[in-house]
Amino acid sequence: MSPSTKDSALTASRAFFRDLQEWEWIPRRFDPGRALETPRSIRALLGPNPRVIADEVWAKLLWAGINLTSEDLPTTSSGPRYPFELSRAMVLTWLFSGQRSDEIRRLRTGCVRWQHDGTAVSPDAVDVLARDAVCLLDVPAHKTGTSFTKPVDPLLGQAIEVWQAVRPEQPLMLDAKTGERVAFLFAHRAKRVSKDYINRTIIPALCTKGGVPASDVRGKITSHRARSTIASQLYNAKEPMTLFELQAWLGHRSPSSTQFYAKISPQTLAKAYSEAGYFARNVRTIEVLVDRDAVVSGAAAAGEPWQYYDLGHGWCTYSFFEQC
Repeated sequence: MSPSTKDSALTASRAFFRDLQEWEWIPRRFDPGRALETPRSIRALLGPNPRVIADEVWAKLLWAGINLTSEDLPTTSSGPRYPFELSRAMVLTWLFSGQRSDEIRRLRTGCVRWQHDGTAVSPDAVDVLARDAVCLLDVPAHKTGTSFTKPVDPLLGQAIEVWQAVRPEQPLMLDAKTGERVAFLFAHRAKRVSKDYINRTIIPALCTKGGVPASDVRGKITSHRARSTIASQLYNAKEPMTLFELQAWLGHRSPSSTQFYAKISPQTLAKAYSEAGYFARNVRTIEVLVDRDAVVSGAAAAGEPWQYYDLGHGWCTYSFFEQC
């Protein structure tokens, strides 16, 4: 059992016995908070540890998703399970949006908007280049907060609009989280896409096309691991997003939640350490100032100081200044 699983089991046990005592089903003979407290050795192992997918594996999955064809997806005896446009839009949403699988399934029609210089534009506007337009994705109310809007790659917005253009008319369906009847984007034949479609169909298909294993040293590649991978890459980019910017992009209420997704890479840490100049600061070349007047007048021969070493915080006349 992992440390988090042990902690969860002890937490559930404490709540169980606490409830029994409060309901007076058993006498109060012990304190569940003390008797079933999580040991310090287990608490020390708890903390943020995002299960990030390796960069080279994620790059192959991205390539596979961008170049996905209908032949890459499994079919049944009656044909493909969903239209290819729906599958491709869902693949790119998983690869680029950084959203939970439940949030992807609950996206609504019209969730993509385009802007240029802060003004709404049509995605096919001839006077706006694709790289200049900003694609905005409207995310519905989710696990930790209310609905919000985030910028995403234009490739994702184009794939969603291709699916919306051919999407058959679907009845409004109930969103159990908000209690509203809405038009879900990823719906077909009056049903939403199944809960396990990403994990059981999309990810295995991408792994097969990209030539990568379906699991690594951190475990099986699942839908939620993409969220950690994207967040960590944005956090370690050449011009990285700050923790608060990443918090807003992921839709978290607290920066502490973001720390469970963003992991600083050893390369970024090494670069920051190098730029801090710790070693150079302590062993930098010492500048020497010579008092020419003392040398010319002969005072130096009489024992007067004539060499001064710049230590950064003052001047030293001791020749073996490193022993000061």
